[in-house]
Amino acid sequence: MGTRELRDGFGRSITYLRISVTDKCNYRCVYCMPAEGVAARSHEELLSAEEIARFVALVAREGIRRIRLTGGEPLVSHRIVPLIRSIRVIPEIEDISLTTNGALLPRMADDLRDAGLDRVNISLDTLDPAQFSRITRLGRLEQAMAGIDAALAYGFHPVKVNTVVVRRLHQDALGLARLSLDRPVHVRFIEYMPIGNEETMAACRNEPHCPPGRSGASPELHPEAWDASDIVPSDELREAISAAGEAAGIGGLVPVDGAGPDGAGPARYWRFPGAAGTVGFISAMSNHFCSRCNRLRLTADGTLRPCLFSDDEYPVREALRAGDDGRVLDIYRTAIARKPLEHETADGTARFMSQIGG
Repeated sequence: MGTRELRDGFGRSITYLRISVTDKCNYRCVYCMPAEGVAARSHEELLSAEEIARFVALVAREGIRRIRLTGGEPLVSHRIVPLIRSIRVIPEIEDISLTTNGALLPRMADDLRDAGLDRVNISLDTLDPAQFSRITRLGRLEQAMAGIDAALAYGFHPVKVNTVVVRRLHQDALGLARLSLDRPVHVRFIEYMPIGNEETMAACRNEPHCPPGRSGASPELHPEAWDASDIVPSDELREAISAAGEAAGIGGLVPVDGAGPDGAGPARYWRFPGAAGTVGFISAMSNHFCSRCNRLRLTADGTLRPCLFSDDEYPVREALRAGDDGRVLDIYRTAIARKPLEHETADGTARFMSQIGG
């Protein structure tokens, strides 16, 4: 059977599929999930590695060329290595990447590379150890740093470091950007996105960091208390980092010629003079890149999500389990045909980021 390039109703070629392999995580990042984690799902509710690989093989014939594996934390899934091996042998797939918090990379990098993983994105929101522990609730800074070192040592390329910027957290943006000076890493600053709404946050309200009026504690780290004022526009942040670089004697940021490091992402890239890596900015809120969006998401429980900020979903799990490939492809084509032109201004979504696939 031949392949074709499938386009949505606005002419965008859909070539990139993000797959959440699990909604479980070894961290509990405050902007991603409640302190107690998400409600446990039965084994039967989640797609198996075989079902995911079969879905990828089907949609590869429809133009999918790049796969990103996400979670939750994909490395907590025991099936991640065999899944990568299964996807790697699909001839149409050109690139397999993975987003991780990095904690398990030092012990898994060799197996992941051998299975066929091309590159990794590592989440790192601060270089302050105490703040790192507060943001992740369960993590330690040295774990993430060891993950970056392991990714570089085992030859993943490019290695990207993702930072979600939240105004009230007062992160050291220059310190994070400076990671690109002597390491060939690409530090990307991502505007905070309000994923998860009042209903999905309800389970969080008894934790110590609930805002005043609910538990009486500080709202500093509780996502229910965050609003649009916590979004730091990329242009503002870039100018601040550039000015701080000038003041520190390392120079300001200069635009990168071309598209920056390999990947299907929407970041715009800059670099410090003479730096080994780059500094990127993803402006999902202040400067929508919807017109260039080439992606679809598959959740761990088997639904297709055409847009991160829309709760429209198209379930494919039962069709996969019935072995009805034609029905699977019909649902896939419908999801693409109904992909919106752009996302609306959103105050939240019905799922946490960990349940959608970050």
